[in-house]
Formats: sequence, structure tokens, C-alpha cells
Amino acid sequence: MKRSLFVRTAAAAVALMAGGALPLAQAQSSSQAPYPSAGPITMVVPFAAGSGTDAVARVVAQKLGERLKQSVIVDNRAGANAQIAAGIVAKAKPDGYTLFMTTNTSHSANPWLYKNLKYDPIKDFTPIARVGELPFALVVNPEVPVKTVQELIDYAKAHPDKLSYGTPNSTSEVASETLKFITKTQILGVPYKSSPQALTDLMGGQIKMYVADLGSSWSMLKTDRVRTLAVTAAKGSELLPNVPPIAKTIPGFDITSWNGIFAPAGVSKDIVNRINTELQVILADRAVREQLAGVGFEVWPTKTPEEFTTYVKDQLAYWGKLIKQAGIEKE
Repeated sequence: MKRSLFVRTAAAAVALMAGGALPLAQAQSSSQAPYPSAGPITMVVPFAAGSGTDAVARVVAQKLGERLKQSVIVDNRAGANAQIAAGIVAKAKPDGYTLFMTTNTSHSANPWLYKNLKYDPIKDFTPIARVGELPFALVVNPEVPVKTVQELIDYAKAHPDKLSYGTPNSTSEVASETLKFITKTQILGVPYKSSPQALTDLMGGQIKMYVADLGSSWSMLKTDRVRTLAVTAAKGSELLPNVPPIAKTIPGFDITSWNGIFAPAGVSKDIVNRINTELQVILADRAVREQLAGVGFEVWPTKTPEEFTTYVKDQLAYWGKLIKQAGIEKE
């Protein structure tokens, strides 16, 4: 009898302690600092300072920090065609304090360009929002005696292996290789670590042709140090309204670079929606759009994370088609 009473008494004590623990746990949970007051947010960029993506990231990071009332620090992790940065973000803690401002290089092209990719563009990331489009233009050194795409094709055929082009990113590489494939021309590709370096060598004559992003080459396109022949997007570019698309000479040619923001996989939906909401406000601001246009960028946001998720998957398939068509083999 005494033992039975002891057991009942002990059980009641345990129940009382458990009941008291629940409100305590709830109190601790509710006392946690709301996002993003726990510290600065890092926005990882897979390209060097001075690149088009870097320029866009710095504008967006500043405005996002103002909206969230928390510092957003740009962290350039260039190298391996965006693989280094993607790997860092994929392994980061999914708490909303690590973001990834990236492009089709890491999420559309790399899976088709590399055999041993260390990250999965779909499974390892949470899409938040597409920011817009970084237009690309086909430019040549002024010493090359051509003024149109057709003249460039004719010159390349008449002078096989005399032209060379820079490839600091996947868009430059795929666009150049696609142009070579369709026109059956022989042009030598030269790999570069950054867009500014490729542009510098184009102006210096070390390479003769370059598919350049407007972000890093915008100021030079307004000078006579390079000659702009066309833009790579079939719809043309609002930033270069008088420059024809390559598709005018080569029907169906349509390559451009999208830009968007991701978080590591597993970030809560509340945080994703919060960041997306702030980005919508930022990208709708006329002053921001004009500022980004000033660095050669066209704002073109998705409305929801779900819309961006679908877009990323569609682009992955499209770039696979382009790369296979151009005959680019995996490294």
C-alpha cells in the first residue's frame, strides 16, 4: 500500500514538473530574437568585385538591409565558375543569415558543364526571388574589321583560328560556343577568372571577341575602345535599343543571364516570404530600377518563391539543351 502511494505521488510530481516545463519552453521560444535581429546577413556572390552580379548585389544588399533594419554584407567568393560560392551556401546553416545572389551559371549551366559538381542546384537551395536579367552583348576589338554579326561570321570563316574570345562565365562560353556551332566557324576560346579581366584583354587586343555582360562592360560600351555588334537575347535589350539581337542574323539564337536570390535548403517559409516581400518593394522602386539600369541590369522579378522555383527548373532544362547542342563536353 505504501509503495502504491509512493508511485502515485511520484507520478503526480513528474506530471507537475512536465506541466511546468511547457510554459517555460514556450516562454523561451517566444523570447528568441525575431528574424533578422540576431546579427548581420551575408549575401554571397560567386563572382569577383567589379562583375555585373557584384554590382547588382551591392545595390540590392544595401536596400534590403534598410528594409530589414539589419546589415547585409556582400561576400565575394569567386572561383571555379561559381562552384566555390555555391558549395559554401549549400552547406550554410538554413537560418536566413546566408543568402546567395547568383545567376544561371551556378544553377542552369554548371550541372551540364561539370561531371563532379559538389552541389545540387535544386535540392540544396531554397529559391526566394528572381531579381532580373543581366543582358549580354557581342563585342569585338575595334581592330577587327567588322560592324555586323554577318561580317564577323564571314571574317571568321575567311580567317580560321585567327579570332579568339574570352570565357569568364558560363553565359559567355555557351553563347560563344553556340555561335561557333551554328556558323561552323573556328574561333579559339580563352578562359578567364573574371569579366573585368576579359574586357581589359579585349581592349588590349589579347582577345578579339567577347560576349560581355553589360554589368561589367557598361561604361566601356559607350566608348570607342570596343565595338558592339549585337545583344544575345532574342527580344533585344531596353538598355541598348539601337543594337540588334544576334537572332536577327541567326534565327532562334536566344541566350541571356538571369539573376536571383537563394537561401540554403531548409530555410523556414516565414523567412523566405519575408525576404521575398521586401525584395518586391525594393525592385518596384523607380529609383532602384534606374540605379540598376545604370550598371547595365534590367529588373525583372518573379512575384513569389514558387514562381521562381518553377523558373529555375525550366532554365536548368533549357541550358542543358543549349550546351548539348553546342557540343560542349563536361569537364
